[in-house]
Amino acid sequence: MPKIKIAPSILSANQAKLQEEINEIEDFSDLLQVDVMDNIFVPNITPQAELLKKFSTKVPLDIHFMVKEPSNDYIKSFINANKKLKINNITVHQEACKNLKKTLNFIKKNKIKAAVAINPQTSLNKIKSVLNKVDMVLIMTVEPGFSGQKFIESTLTKVKELRKLKPDMDIEVDGGINDKTAPLAVKAGANILVASSFIFKSDDKIKAIKKIRDAVKK
Repeated sequence: MPKIKIAPSILSANQAKLQEEINEIEDFSDLLQVDVMDNIFVPNITPQAELLKKFSTKVPLDIHFMVKEPSNDYIKSFINANKKLKINNITVHQEACKNLKKTLNFIKKNKIKAAVAINPQTSLNKIKSVLNKVDMVLIMTVEPGFSGQKFIESTLTKVKELRKLKPDMDIEVDGGINDKTAPLAVKAGANILVASSFIFKSDDKIKAIKKIRDAVKK
């Protein structure tokens, strides 16, 4: 299985002190997730590409689009927003893209890793046709849209199945990840763990990250 990585999501960070919060955790993070919502695909909205102009970090970004039909221009707006940032991957939802292959190909053409996400109720069969095109699969372990939700353990069945199909692929889980649920996800086969409220709502963010790392080592 690929290396286990922790990806704090800035969705739960104090937006008024965003740079300060990122500075605090970046030395302890493998990726930094930026959640992007449009109030169409999910009932919530976040700043769009302009958000990337509001901070700097040496940590590669994991950009997660919870956006209906992200156009090529929309994708490019994020790629071009802040050239000082390194974008590791852009993730789009299977449920949000009519022509998923075309969208994934466009991301890859821009020399950025392409990833596909599926919601808790979406079958793995829906993305089997693109598994050879993607660099990562994100299996949502909560309904997308809001941080702080309860982990849906039944989603781990898909993680197990996917790990059997793709032993070397990056498999990410997002939603309800903490020091109790992270070991379950890793045991199932996930290797990238997104945590938002558990880290950013903690009194000690670094300690929270270390708790997850220590829990998955046991």
